[in-house]
Amino acid sequence: EEEDDSITIKGVRISGRPLYLDMQATTPVDPRVLDAMLPFYLSRYGNPHSRTHLYGWESDAAVEEARARVARLIGADPREIFFTSGATECNNIAVKGVMHFYRDRRRHVITTQTEHKCVLDSCRYLQQEGFEVTYLPVRPDGLIDVAQLADAIRPDTGLVSVMAVNNEIGVVQPLEEIGRICREKGVPFHTDAAQALGKIPIDVNQMGIGLMSLSAHKIYGPKGVGALYLRRRPRIRVEPQMSGGGQERGIRSGTVPTPIVVGFGAACEIAAKEMDYDERRVSALQQRLLDGIRSKVDDVVINGSMEHRYAGNLNLSFAYVEGESLLMGLKEVAVSSGSACTSASLEPSYVLRALGVDEDMAHTSIRFGIGRFTTEEEVDRATELTVHQVLKLREMSPLYEMAKAGIDIKSIQWSQH
Repeated sequence: EEEDDSITIKGVRISGRPLYLDMQATTPVDPRVLDAMLPFYLSRYGNPHSRTHLYGWESDAAVEEARARVARLIGADPREIFFTSGATECNNIAVKGVMHFYRDRRRHVITTQTEHKCVLDSCRYLQQEGFEVTYLPVRPDGLIDVAQLADAIRPDTGLVSVMAVNNEIGVVQPLEEIGRICREKGVPFHTDAAQALGKIPIDVNQMGIGLMSLSAHKIYGPKGVGALYLRRRPRIRVEPQMSGGGQERGIRSGTVPTPIVVGFGAACEIAAKEMDYDERRVSALQQRLLDGIRSKVDDVVINGSMEHRYAGNLNLSFAYVEGESLLMGLKEVAVSSGSACTSASLEPSYVLRALGVDEDMAHTSIRFGIGRFTTEEEVDRATELTVHQVLKLREMSPLYEMAKAGIDIKSIQWSQH
C-alpha cells in the first residue's frame, strides 16, 4: 500500500496543500512579525490600560510604538491613528460616524459602485435613516470619472468615500485628484486603503485624505486588527460606534489587543522598508503569469486598467469557460473568483458588472493574487494548471467551437423549452 498524501476536505480530494495565490483575501504572517508578537503573548501580557504596574506600562509603550510605525507608513501623526478590529470596522466608523456627527448640516454621501461591501452596506444603512447616497459609476477600466465626482458634490455633502485599491480588480483610483477636489469643496475624503497599504506609496497630506481604513492581515500581519486614520487638522469628528471604557480616545472602546497591534506595527515597518523591492518582484511575477497564460490561451481579457493597477492583483476572464468549473478544476491553486466576502453567492461580481463586463464574462473571472512570498515556481505551476484547465473546458464547450467557426454567439436566438 503506497503512502497517500492527499487531503479530503468538504468532499473534495486534492493531492496535498494547494499553492496559494489569493493574497487579496489574506496573506501569511511574515515570520518577523510573529517574532515581534510572541513576547506579548507569553511574558509581557499586561493590559496596556493598566496604569499601576510595569506590565501595563510596557504594553502601553509597545502599543504606542506600533501606532508610530503605522503612522510613519502613511505620513501621519501617531495621534491620528486609532486601532480597531479591522478595515470593516474602520469603514463603519468612518461612513456612519462622520454622517451621524454632522447629521444636522450634512445629509449626503458620495461613494462608488465598486466599493467593498462594508462601505456599500454602511451607505445603505444611512439611506434607511434618511440620508441620501450617490453611487458613482466607474469607467470600463474601473476608474471613476473625477469630473463626475466634482459635479456630484452638493452643499450638504458630508463625505466622499472612494477606495484606494480595489480588492477584486486591483485598480488604483486617482487619490490625489479626489483629495484635491474634496479639499476645495470642504468635504471630508475617506478612502478604504486595506488593499493599498504597504503596496503603493500613501501620503495622507499629499493626497488630502481625511479618513482612511487600514487592515493588518493584508500586509503580512495578524488577522483581527486594523486602524482608522482620522485627520486632526482640519479636525474631522466621528460618532463612536462602540460604547465602553473610552479607550483610543473614546473613538473605539475595548481593550487594545497588544500582541496583534504590535504585529501590525511590525508589518508596517517591514512594508516601509521593502515596498519598492516587493513591487518590483511582484510586477515581474505578474508579467510572467500573464505572458505564460497568453502565450497558450486566446480570448483572455484583463479586468480593470493595466496602467493604474497594483501588480499583485491580476483578474482575468476566459471567454467560453464557466468560472465555477474552472475554479473546481484548479484544485491545486488557491485562487478566487472575486471577493471572499461575497464569493458564497452565485451572482456574478457586482464590481465586474459595474465595469460593464458581460454577465457570461463576469462569470469566468479568476483573481490571481501575488505577494511577497510567491515564488516563480508557483507562478509557473499555476500558469500550467490554468492553461490546461481552460483548454480542457473549451474543448467541451460548443460555444467555443461556434465562436471559432465565426458565429456571433450574442446574435443567436436560443429557443426556450
